[in-house]
Amino acid sequence: MTDVSAQPLYDTFARADLRFERGEGVWLVTESGDRYLDFAAGIAVNSLGHAHPHLVETLKNQAEKLWHVSNIYEIPGQKRLGQRLVDNTFADKVFFTNSGAEALECAIKTARRYHYVNGSPERFRIITFEGAFHGRTLATIAAGGQAKYLEGFGPKVEGFDQVPFGDEKALKAAIGSETAAILIEPIQGEGGVRSVPDEDLRALRKLCEAEGLLLILDEVQTGVGRTGKLFAHEWSGIQPDIMAVAKGIGGGFPLGACLATAEAAKGMTAGVHGTTFGGNPLAMAVGNAVLDVILEEGFLEHVKKIALVMKQGLASISDRYPDVIAEVRGQGLLMGLKTVVPNTTMVQALRDEQLLTVSAGDNVIRLLPPLVATEEEARDALARIETAAERLSVAARQKSA
Repeated sequence: MTDVSAQPLYDTFARADLRFERGEGVWLVTESGDRYLDFAAGIAVNSLGHAHPHLVETLKNQAEKLWHVSNIYEIPGQKRLGQRLVDNTFADKVFFTNSGAEALECAIKTARRYHYVNGSPERFRIITFEGAFHGRTLATIAAGGQAKYLEGFGPKVEGFDQVPFGDEKALKAAIGSETAAILIEPIQGEGGVRSVPDEDLRALRKLCEAEGLLLILDEVQTGVGRTGKLFAHEWSGIQPDIMAVAKGIGGGFPLGACLATAEAAKGMTAGVHGTTFGGNPLAMAVGNAVLDVILEEGFLEHVKKIALVMKQGLASISDRYPDVIAEVRGQGLLMGLKTVVPNTTMVQALRDEQLLTVSAGDNVIRLLPPLVATEEEARDALARIETAAERLSVAARQKSA
């Protein structure tokens, strides 16, 4: 007999007991009217906050015209968004998807296909790094290599060789005759907001050139202004061959993209890859609206300004409550606090202050505010973090007394 009391959804999420009715900028409002400062932003997705007027108006206008036709036909919004991405990045070619995992799948296939059409089909293996997170498909959990995501899903997809984060010797030792590419996040988000130093990214670029490998960057979380540049790799001065993008590019609407140079994408010819929903008119309208704002003069300077306010404030709180916060990490508005207390305890303490954050690996919590957050809102968040830290510090002292 069916248990009628069982809820109808898969039990794959340990959801917080919160139900939001609407959003306003950096705020979320519950059904009962409680307001929460949203420094999770849908896990770095709501780049322009909630209900941004330009995004809302754009989506409404497009919804009254056309939703979906499939990629059997020309979609003008794709050409426009693709050209804008090409004009503002290293890329010559763009493939639109619905998510970051799909963008990574496309990146992986692009790299393998490149070597195939170059007459080296045996070169299909991709080197990845410990602590990485690239998505939840069978290929991307294999790329990430984390046991907790691989368990119970059968044989691991072949073709991924993982090396310790920051271990140059292990990286070079992993390169063989079957190696096709190196895949890395400029900042590991899920892995604990661990930044790859600029000099290491430059060394990776040189290594790929020397070994005939493609460099694939996963900028799903770090891209679209999150670090104060349009894409995080720009800080190091390098250019990848292939890059996966999602999250912030849709501002909350499901949208991803795989960007590549013409050379890297030369094997992606008609019929070798596809998507039904990717690049649909609704997504393209919103993606173009997001770029309207992100590419405005002064917008990225604003991100850097707010990031400096947050960095200075967090450093001060960390100095005063070292029994709660051990380290401040990250770049721009992708920030991490490595906590002394369990990170779940810190997330709940901040939620009690009506500030929303996201946990990560290495006992870290992530602060991912919308890029439109004001200085006043940043200082409001800092005050809530300080209140939570003080409360946890007092509790820790009482426990040890």
